[in-house]
This record gives sequence, C-alpha cells and structure tokens, in this order.
Amino acid sequence: MPHSLHDLLDDTLAGHRLTEEEAVRLLATRGRDVWDIAAAADELRERKVGDTVTYIRNQNIHVTNICKNLCGFCGFGRRADDPGAFCDDIATVREKARAAVGRDVTEICLLSGVHPGYTLDSYTDLISSVREVAPGVDIHTASPDEIAWAAERSGVSTAEVIERLREAGLGTLQGTAAEILVDSVRTVICPNKCDTATWVRIIREAHGLGIRSTATIMYGSCESVEDRARHLAILRDIQDDTGGFTEFVPLSFIHEKTALYRAGLAPAGATGREDILMVAVARLFLDNFDHIQVSWGKVGTKMAEVALLSGADDLGGTMFCDDVSLDAGGEGADYLDPGEMRRIAEDLGRVLRQRTTTYGTV
Repeated sequence: MPHSLHDLLDDTLAGHRLTEEEAVRLLATRGRDVWDIAAAADELRERKVGDTVTYIRNQNIHVTNICKNLCGFCGFGRRADDPGAFCDDIATVREKARAAVGRDVTEICLLSGVHPGYTLDSYTDLISSVREVAPGVDIHTASPDEIAWAAERSGVSTAEVIERLREAGLGTLQGTAAEILVDSVRTVICPNKCDTATWVRIIREAHGLGIRSTATIMYGSCESVEDRARHLAILRDIQDDTGGFTEFVPLSFIHEKTALYRAGLAPAGATGREDILMVAVARLFLDNFDHIQVSWGKVGTKMAEVALLSGADDLGGTMFCDDVSLDAGGEGADYLDPGEMRRIAEDLGRVLRQRTTTYGTV
C-alpha cells in the first residue's frame, strides 16, 4: 500500500485498482485531503466521459405506499389501514402514464411499496397497462426485493418473474432495495427485505437475461465506512462479470421523518464531507462503471453541483414527482427543470445532454 494518500491517488489514476481496504481509507478521510480525492475523481471522470453532463426526461409514478417492509429509514411506506395509505388502480396508473407521455419523457419509473397483496400478475398488469399508453418509453421498475416477493407469492422462480415482466414490457430493472449490502446492517435498517445474497443473485439473473439495471447505495444511516466499501466491492464484482449496470447512484439517507432516526438508531443523515467522498470514492473504486449519478433530490442542487466536481457526470432525471424523498423530509425533491440543469452544467464549463435510460442519445 502506498505510503501517502497522494501516492495512492497517483497510482489509481495510473491504473491501480483500489482494494477494499484502500477504499475504507479514502472514505474515512477528513480535512483538506477530501479535496484531493475529489480532484482525482474529477480527473478520472473527465478521462472517461469528457465534459458532458447527462440527464433523462423521466416521470416517477408512485403506485402504492402500502408496504410489507416498513423499513426504518423510510417515511413513505404505510400499512393498509394507516391514514394516508393509497393503492392506485390500473385506470389511475394509465392516466398518470398518459400525463408522462404528454411531458415527452423517455422513461417511466413505476415506484411503490412492496404491497403484501401483490402477485406476479399484479406486476405484469401494471407494466402492460403502462406499455399500452406509452409504447416508446422505457419502463424502469421492479427492485430485486419486489421480484423475490412476486416469486414467493406466485410460486415461481425469480428468473421466471423477470422473464414475465419483460414480456409485459419491462425495459430496465431498478437496482434499488440494495441499501447497504451487508446483512448485519440490513437486519437493523430493513429486516423484512431480501438478504444480500438474494439481491445479488436476482441482479445477476436479470443481467444474464439481457436486462440492465442501475446500482444504488443508501448511505448515512447506521453503517460504517467498512460497510460502504464492502457494498462497492460487491457491485464492482457483479459488473466485472455481467457489465449490466448502467450507472451507480448514491442515495444519501434523508432522516427527518424516519423511524430509524427517531429511535436514535441513526444520525441525522450523511454529512457534506460524506456526500462528496461517496461520489468521489465510487468514481475511483468502480473502475468498470462509466457513469456516476448525483441524486439532486437527496442532496439539493448546490451539493449536486459540488458532486459534479467530485467525479459525478449525471444529474439523473426530471422525475416530476419523488414522494419517497418528500415523505422522508426532503424538500424540493419533486422536479428539476432541464433549464436549471443546464445552468448547473454551464456554471462548471460543461455541456448538458439529454440521454436515454441506457445512456444513448435522444
């Protein structure tokens, strides 16, 4: 291991593949060395993708907030008999999809709690109904946890679930429900979700079937820097084997209205230093990913711009609606106009470009 941080960064820019232990070291950095890590990550970003900042015109459609999981980090999920619980019918979902098409989106994200009553047919009906009214749009949906639940409820394999969803119109898979891929953390923050091995297996199955997905992390709750590094290592190993991840999306824990924070089990979210290092270290460690997204709905537009100086190259989507972040206490997480995205990109001397879900040109 190099003697100094600067030796390590120089070696990484020269082609050294960071070890998990070295990632821990970088993630734990404090003081002005944080800026050196960010600068190295920004240099690598420039080499990989140039000075283009990408975004996608997409629409989130929240189908239901009724959820079997009720994770401690989430302020969105409800029991069926809770005040504010909702579950849209197919006609309502269709109307929301029509509205999305009217906004010229190229991607529709179907988001929901993992409804305890949903079966595989429930998911295929939802996807096919959106496909009918939005034939040219990528339907981005179904986390590995939802796939595991549909398989369990319907008595089929997870691979069969994925095939059925694709036949119904699934375009790309959501690499969510990952949170932290360390089971000792998952038992605290999301004990009712699938375990790490199941998440990894289902993502690999989808990639093996030619269905690409995002990769995510939800950081800033009760995990350690070692846990974050382990998570990144798992994602890098999958990408080595499948190449199926489109981008990496760090999701900063929004704490205000969550049970985890109220119970004293988590701090008040990640700090700004941690937000910067999560993006920067991901860029340096995930050498087999081209794209690192900054989630403006989680960190705000000013921190998003800082992240674009720290290794990120993608601003994610217009979204039009992000009830999950809003319900957890996030402000201004519902829509970002491409004009404002352009202002952010141009302020950095970069060019904004609209993309497809898989980073093609629109």
